[in-house]
Amino acid sequence: MSRIRRTSAALVLSLALALPLSTAYASAAAPQSAASAPSARTAAAQAISSRTAAPAADTQLRIPRLSGPYAVGRNVRHLVDHTRQDPWVPSAQRELMVSVYYPARPAHPARLDGGGSGKARAPYMSIEEVRLFLQGKKLDAVLDAEQVSATRTHARTDARPARGTHPLLVLSPGFTLPRATLTLLSEDLASRGYVVALLDHAYETFGTTFPGGRVLTCRACEVVEQEPTDAAEKRRMGEAAEDRAADISFVIDELKRRHPVSGQPARWQHSAMIDFSRIGAAGHSIGGNAAAYAMSVDHRIRAGVNMDGSFFAPVPRSGLGARPFLMLGTETDHAPNGADTTWPRDWARLDGWKRWLTVRGAGHFSFLDLPVLGAQLGITDPTAPLPGRRAGKITTAYVGAFFDQHLRGVHQRLLTGPSHAHPEVTFRNP
Repeated sequence: MSRIRRTSAALVLSLALALPLSTAYASAAAPQSAASAPSARTAAAQAISSRTAAPAADTQLRIPRLSGPYAVGRNVRHLVDHTRQDPWVPSAQRELMVSVYYPARPAHPARLDGGGSGKARAPYMSIEEVRLFLQGKKLDAVLDAEQVSATRTHARTDARPARGTHPLLVLSPGFTLPRATLTLLSEDLASRGYVVALLDHAYETFGTTFPGGRVLTCRACEVVEQEPTDAAEKRRMGEAAEDRAADISFVIDELKRRHPVSGQPARWQHSAMIDFSRIGAAGHSIGGNAAAYAMSVDHRIRAGVNMDGSFFAPVPRSGLGARPFLMLGTETDHAPNGADTTWPRDWARLDGWKRWLTVRGAGHFSFLDLPVLGAQLGITDPTAPLPGRRAGKITTAYVGAFFDQHLRGVHQRLLTGPSHAHPEVTFRNP
């Protein structure tokens, strides 16, 4: 049974709070194997049913305090690549929803906790997006869509940008997972001085809202599930990673367009604050694979991070042009002798600065907002004992340190070896 169809023993928490997904793919109707090790669905059901009642309706979910000195602003952009067909719906052009997070001026000089100038606090997800996601994962009876949608973020809509120029990071989420699941990491990186473009790829989540009241659902789930063999599924996922890599390059192109072209307005009003000589890419699951593949075809991207994603689209044998790359994953799947054999294969192909780190007690979703928010509701995953807040701190610390070193040129001791501050992290570097 492939890693795509195999259900991992991880309870997805908070807004997707999904029944377990594999490293790169899950469908609500994915078949289960009788030979699978103790039923992950059973473990998930027990974890949920162990609660005596639904989460308290008055609990205000919050993104934790950010680590950087900047307040954070956010704009949302709808981008259409008129040169490409959508890979899942060939009659459509490729569309993206992009949340752009950026360093902002604080509303008050003494306030540096993300409370930027600007309008209202940026919303987490729409109620409809949350509702569709919970329905797709069979958890709509357990969690309240309005409560999850109301998660308190730090970013302010249309906040005034901070002075100066800043590196650009492009982030891609996991398959079926909405971009909102990377809100903590995106806001934290923006608070450290990065412009962050966080993507939703059309037809690859249970529901993403697009302009005109359209909600695009997961056509990709249906297409991948219909593949006749495991090998065909893996090929399809490799193609999906390549398509996402093209999305990453397209977003960079669009953000560079500062002035109107052919009657079209500039794509982002604050593009002058981006230093396009310092660009990085990162992602979770298939999004991490996309970041690596984007580096192989777009040499503007100087550094990349893969968070717990299989390399369905492999790193070229020739490497990534000596550019740095970080692999951050779980011990279960991504230790050197773990279940995912693509990591040791592609590790050997990386020809620049590189680190292979695993996190003890982490599950596939520990690198997202999900366990952080789930813990606030008293929901934990028995198969991933790393506490949610610790998971968030580790992810933001190591991803932030990596980009600080390789896009800002600031040496990071955290990346040189084991840390007393983060004993859960093991340096593999085989």
